[in-house]
Amino acid sequence: MWRLVLRRLATMPLLLLGVVTIAFLLSHLTQANPLSAILSARQLDNPEVVAAAKARWGLDKPPVVQYGVYVAHVLQGDLGVSFRSNRPVLRDIADRLPATLELVIAAMIIGTVGGIGLGVIAAATRDRLPDHLARAFSLTGSSIPVFWSGLLLLYVFSVLLGWLPGPGRLSSRAVPPPWVTGFLTVDAVLAGRWDSFWDALSHLVLPSVALAWSTTGIVSRLVRGSMLEVLGQDYILMARAKGASETRVLVNHALRNALLPTLTVTGFTFAYLITGAVLVETIFAWPGIGSYAVDSVRVLDYPGIMGVTIVGGVGFLLATLVTDISYIFADPKLRQHS
Repeated sequence: MWRLVLRRLATMPLLLLGVVTIAFLLSHLTQANPLSAILSARQLDNPEVVAAAKARWGLDKPPVVQYGVYVAHVLQGDLGVSFRSNRPVLRDIADRLPATLELVIAAMIIGTVGGIGLGVIAAATRDRLPDHLARAFSLTGSSIPVFWSGLLLLYVFSVLLGWLPGPGRLSSRAVPPPWVTGFLTVDAVLAGRWDSFWDALSHLVLPSVALAWSTTGIVSRLVRGSMLEVLGQDYILMARAKGASETRVLVNHALRNALLPTLTVTGFTFAYLITGAVLVETIFAWPGIGSYAVDSVRVLDYPGIMGVTIVGGVGFLLATLVTDISYIFADPKLRQHS
């Protein structure tokens, strides 16, 4: 296992370098002028101001030199200064990352638990009405784009029914709890602000459900297929012959073995949720790194785009590494070979 971890950690810098290189090329191949995010329209007509701005931000150098300088700064932990906010990109991301993590973790819990539950129900009631309903719900979630499901949930449950609040992390007049972790629900509990906790939790429901719906569909279909395969094994028949209840057979015997293939999908799903959070954060005005990435792309903020790309790449690589390690722990056969 340790050899696997060391191999993965050794390849991470090369993979991140590839991600940075691709993102650098794509951002610099666009025809838009990044100085429009720094200078006003009148200043853009002044050649001296434009030349000074290019020299200030290093845009007067050839792309190869810009790339080398940027990589050297990244190796020192410096992601540059945002054109748009004029603040270090690392600080901007650090301020917004907790909001994205809170949303993604909530969506991961909802999607995984809901998907496992639907998969077990569908397998236990194969070819009957609950199975058809579970599969229809899963297929719908997997097929509908996340921005469409987000708009649908927002319109139905916030506008029409009024059961849940609209966009944002808190109500407009609410005072946020003192910053400790950046997770509003956790910070509210630590501060004993239960009104803020319920307010933050109610605002978290719709975006997390919209983000988790597709995950629920993927996990439920995988669990259903694995459960049906496991339920035909001899040890399941033996457990039933010994008089074990159907619930015990499903949960203790079948589900435990059917969950092994789900671990791999769960790890990749976490990385998928981070990318899907871009659209959800835009729809629900969620101040995370997804909305930060959208704002950076709109004005062609090179440092902001590159910073979000690096953070996303690191998150994806760490998610796959944790998934592989958890798979080894869950499967005794792999643990013996590792």
